[in-house]
Amino acid sequence: MKIDAVDFFYVAMPEVTTDADGSQDALVVRVAAGGHIGWGECEASPLASIAAFVTPMSHGACRPVSASVLGARLDSAADIDAIAAKVAYDSMDLLQAPHTWSGIEMALWDILGKARGEPVWKLLGYQKAFPKTPYASRLFGNTPQETLEGGRSARAAGFKAVKFGWGPFGTGSVEDDVAHLDAAREGLGPDGILLVDAGQIFGGDVEAAAKRLPALERNRTTWFEEPFHAGALGAYAALGARTSSFRMAGGEAAHNSYMAEHLIDFGKVGFVQIDCGRIGGIGPAKAVADYAVAKGVTYVNHTFTSHLALSASLQPFAGLEAHRICEYPVAPRQLAVDLTSNHIVPNANGEIVIPDAPGLGIEISAAALERYRIDVRIEIDGKPIFVSPHA
Repeated sequence: MKIDAVDFFYVAMPEVTTDADGSQDALVVRVAAGGHIGWGECEASPLASIAAFVTPMSHGACRPVSASVLGARLDSAADIDAIAAKVAYDSMDLLQAPHTWSGIEMALWDILGKARGEPVWKLLGYQKAFPKTPYASRLFGNTPQETLEGGRSARAAGFKAVKFGWGPFGTGSVEDDVAHLDAAREGLGPDGILLVDAGQIFGGDVEAAAKRLPALERNRTTWFEEPFHAGALGAYAALGARTSSFRMAGGEAAHNSYMAEHLIDFGKVGFVQIDCGRIGGIGPAKAVADYAVAKGVTYVNHTFTSHLALSASLQPFAGLEAHRICEYPVAPRQLAVDLTSNHIVPNANGEIVIPDAPGLGIEISAAALERYRIDVRIEIDGKPIFVSPHA
């Protein structure tokens, strides 16, 4: 097969707010090759990612992603690896390239699976896909009462685990954060699995983050996610060394597998969380999963958008029976819901079953692409180099 076309669909809610909610817009990628259509999703600024695909070459190490993708062969996983290596080398100074390539890479796996009649996880070498325990991923409430109610509603919906993140956490006093943590535990009940995401709010300030440790420990938190900047590896290790009751977590900001490995080796995280829409796609995520297994670290998917991205995020660790917990966006914006014609929903046991259909097993809604589309036209010297396609 040859890659014949790559199309980008910039879709967004009518109003995009400052909420830390990535489901408010999306960049969906459609790739055509060998008579098959594959779909992927970039987890980044849509317009900047489109630009990385079509931008004119600046120099030999700053070429557009399109130069490495269009016309390339796609007959095996090795071909995807070869294209990835070419993008990494020829676009190394184009810093948005990994995000743009991530969505394309997902679509290539989707095509390869459809062409072979197999789910992506089988192409990755797994013989079986094990059920996962989803955690409801939601923002902290604006008040402790809202956080409490969020925990209760998630448990009522059947979720055994809930992650609260961002929102007001870390922006006010220690007492404010303690109130939210206590409310989260109360809402979950004594047996609920509590996960906390600080959204990098403390930068590299270990002492500020450490003031929350007693409340995190008392409320039996399973992990404390991203209290620091993604590159503050020493801070991760230092804070993690101050407690034995829970482990540090992070990795969603990794734009390549090396960054994730460094977080494991030097940040000493116990959970590594990878977003296929940022790290370069499914292949690099699978490499991190393999590395995590070897290092005794638990691999967890990261996704907060559509079920296309959710399916892609599950493939790299589908066959890891002991790595069971997975992120599940429980309250996305309507765009993310409408974007796909089918969805991955918890079964009667409250578990997620990874699609067994060819490719990623998710169908994109053409109607949603049209309803939420943002028209984009990029010109240079009056000549268009990108015009939004139609579904």
